[in-house]
Amino acid sequence: MRAYFGNVISVPYGGRRVDELDGSSLGQVAGWAHEFLERGANREHFVELIDWVEVHRPEPTMPEIVGIGSAEGPALVVSSGRGFPVSRVDFGWGPPTFGSYHFPWGSTAGYVMPMPSPNGKGDWMVYMYMLKEQLELIEREAASVFRPFTWDYVV
Repeated sequence: MRAYFGNVISVPYGGRRVDELDGSSLGQVAGWAHEFLERGANREHFVELIDWVEVHRPEPTMPEIVGIGSAEGPALVVSSGRGFPVSRVDFGWGPPTFGSYHFPWGSTAGYVMPMPSPNGKGDWMVYMYMLKEQLELIEREAASVFRPFTWDYVV
């Protein structure tokens, strides 16, 4: 176990100012998100990551993902739980009905993670940890898209 490094998470990231997002189409914002993800979702990136781990082990590290917010506005991280294999996890009492993951990194930045609903009907669940004002804005502006979590979404 001396050589065990632990888990490695690759987090592609990028940022845009609020005024850029506010004045852009959904397609443009999706394009920027695609560019951020494209940097870390390729073979070359993972080969470099393996090399980096080999050089730095066993020194624990934590990536600098986001700032803590500034005059530019609050920070918000959008992740993805699309590949989280909930149905293949078994802790000894059978697979869970629902599972999510979130790790606190000590920042005041908000966190949003969409993931497929375990009900198998094509629905999505979106975990949101953010400022009260941000949640109120989502409830006000996107009430037809986002609904509060109920047990019906997982069974």
